[in-house]
Amino acid sequence: MPNVPLQYWLIVASLLFSMGLYAAVARRNAIAVLMGVEMMFASANINLMAFWRYRWVHDLEAPVFITIIILVAACEAAVALAIVLSVFRRFRTIDVESVETMQG
Repeated sequence: MPNVPLQYWLIVASLLFSMGLYAAVARRNAIAVLMGVEMMFASANINLMAFWRYRWVHDLEAPVFITIIILVAACEAAVALAIVLSVFRRFRTIDVESVETMQG
């Protein structure tokens, strides 16, 4: 398997981060905003793995750190989904802007 240059990984990660940022900022649906944040976490993981692969292959700090990031992202997704479900039960909508203006 040929070696993929570091620049290609960084381009993929920057595109993924840009798409995640757009999804988090431009969407009104709370689930889409959470998906955008998860895409940004994934791009950070790609960057960490790429730099680890091309710089410190024999050290294991990067894979351990990335595993911790994945665990934190999974916990964040679970808590955020619970908050979205709670908001939906209370206000019957997951539109971020309408929930922001409601009082309850």
